[in-house]
Formats: sequence, C-alpha cells, structure tokens
Amino acid sequence: MASFSSRSRTSSLTAAMLLLLGVLFMANLDLTGAQVGICYGMMGNNLPPATEVIALYKQYNIKRMRLYDPNQAALNALRDSGIEVMLGVPNSDLQRLSNPSDANNWVKNNVLNFWPRVKFRYIAVGNEISPVNGGTSWMAPFVLPALVNVFNAVRAAGLQDQIKVSIAVDMTLIGTSYPPSAGAFRGDVISYLAPIVGHLSYAKTPLFANIYTYFSYSGNPRDISLPYSLFTSPSVLVWDNGRGYQNLFDAMLDSLYSALERLGGGNTLDVVVSESGWPSAGGFGTTSDNAGTYLSNLIRHVKGGTPKRPGKAIETYIFAMFDENQKQPELEKHFGAFSPNKQPKYNLNFGGHRNWDLSTEQNATVSLKSDM
Repeated sequence: MASFSSRSRTSSLTAAMLLLLGVLFMANLDLTGAQVGICYGMMGNNLPPATEVIALYKQYNIKRMRLYDPNQAALNALRDSGIEVMLGVPNSDLQRLSNPSDANNWVKNNVLNFWPRVKFRYIAVGNEISPVNGGTSWMAPFVLPALVNVFNAVRAAGLQDQIKVSIAVDMTLIGTSYPPSAGAFRGDVISYLAPIVGHLSYAKTPLFANIYTYFSYSGNPRDISLPYSLFTSPSVLVWDNGRGYQNLFDAMLDSLYSALERLGGGNTLDVVVSESGWPSAGGFGTTSDNAGTYLSNLIRHVKGGTPKRPGKAIETYIFAMFDENQKQPELEKHFGAFSPNKQPKYNLNFGGHRNWDLSTEQNATVSLKSDM
C-alpha cells in the first residue's frame, strides 16, 4: 500500500495534469474563434445538470452548441450565456410540424420565448432522415413541409436573417463520392433532396451535414488508411483534377459540394458540418489516441477550407460533449470530448505550438497502406 505522502504527490500530479488538459482544450477551441462548436447530447444517466454543462462550455470558451431538442432546462441555462445555438427539431416532431399552425407554436414556445437572451443561430429540422432508410423513410415526406413551415414562422417574426433553418443529413445519401469532383447523390434520393436544396438556395441557408471519417475508415480499412482518416498523412494521397487531398474529411466534404452543385445548388450553397467525431472505445480503430488526434487535427484543420473551396473556414460541431452511456451500439457511448465528470479526455494542442503529451507512454498511430 502506498504511503500517505506518495498518495498526496500522486493526487497533486493528477490535479495538475487535469488543469493542464483544460488549458490546452480551451486554447485549441479558441484557435478558430467561434468556428468550432460541440454537440450537447443527453443520452446518459450520469451527466451533469444543464446549468453545469453551460458553465463548462463557458469555462472552456466553447462558443457554439448543437442542441438536439428544445430541452427546457438547457434553454433556460443558456439565457444570457452568449453561446450560439443550433436548435434541433426532433424527428418525432416532423409530422406534427408539417402543419403550419403547429410549426408556428413550436417556434413561439421554443425560440421566440427565449430570444434574444438565447442566441439561436440555426434550427435543424430533423436529423439524418433518409427516404431509403427503413427506420426513417416514413418521415421523409414531412421534412420539406416542416422545413418550410418553421422557416415561415421564423420569417414572420422578422428573424430570418439571424436564425437560419435547414436540415441535417448524413453521408449515406451520397451515391458517388470518389473522386470528389464526381460526387453525386443516390438516384433514389434525388426527388427527396432536390426541392429541399432548392428551398435552401432560395433562403440562402447552408445545408447541415454529419461527416464522420471514422465510419468510412472502419468500413473499408483496406483502401482507406488511418492517417488519411486522422489528418496525419504526410503527403497528398488523392489527386482529382489538379486538387490534392491529404485527408478524407476534405474529400468527403468536397464530394458533398459536388453533389449539391449537380442537384442545382450551384457553387454558393454552403455546408455546416453539424457533427464530426471519433469514438475512443467500442469498435475497430477506437482508441483514445486516435480520437484525440482526430479532434485536435479537425479543430485546427477547419480554419482553412477544402481543396474545392480553399480559404473558407468550415463551421463545424464536434460530436459530442460527453460520453453517453445510454446509447447503442457500444461505440456510440464513447464519442465524448469530456467524461461525465466534466474532465476533458484528450491532450489538445496549440496548433503550431508544441504538442503537449501528458501520457507516460509513447503511443504511435498505426499506418495503413491506402489507395485513398
């Protein structure tokens, strides 16, 4: 058994390490100004109350939040916080909000009742609805009317320039992603997406997209290398019409831009990355080292745009704030940037400054040969 004095030294060292982790986390998020936010999911039975979560965002200078539903405790805690919010319309509400009166009431109760003390930036009408996904396909007919109705309710309040209304999609709607310039949506989702893209272009509103290099890598590690997925490839791995791709994130996002252009969105419709992250446990390639590497590199990378749209910062929301122990499958429980005890999980760095390594062991990232 350790002596009291050795336990005290260990406790002091642990506290110092946690403090340094917090300072590094704050500095890394602040690198991009307010470009990077974090998604606040609540599917855990051991998470701190909303007031403490909002205080944690402020403590670590996290200036934007994605909230998946109008949780009243969270909205009340957000009053006068200065945090900009992407507020979600839950999928379960889409059918109801296809009625204009219900959409007006939803906006009144969950947006106007809190504005301007809560700084709403976006409303995401539904999340990852697909007309060809058996679990969500029945909701697809309600997405466009709910989107338009919520937009009209926001416009009736004169807030259409301050609060943009869109939908969040995932990358399963893409049929062709390689090379990025050939990006195109699946043929069987065109009729669903085309009028939505038309509305977003009319409203000058970005599309929200959940982009995970992890799932592409874990689904095809033979052709997609870990360094390409983690932003650690030392050189360009894909050339496409004179554009060089050194990471999978850029390739995925540019394939989405190409798909939107083919669907009539032109080259002006923007994309907000509404989720991106890497799990630290529970599946293939899920380690704390990989997750921390991905998040720190993502935060640094999104300042500079993609090869297709260089020099334009990419507004991005990390998934997620906490590990959530009530999610399934297992790997979904381990996406948090923080543990439920409010401690940061990773050594985040200062971009061009020295990368601090607080571990006692040297952890090397495995390099896989890749055709991508």
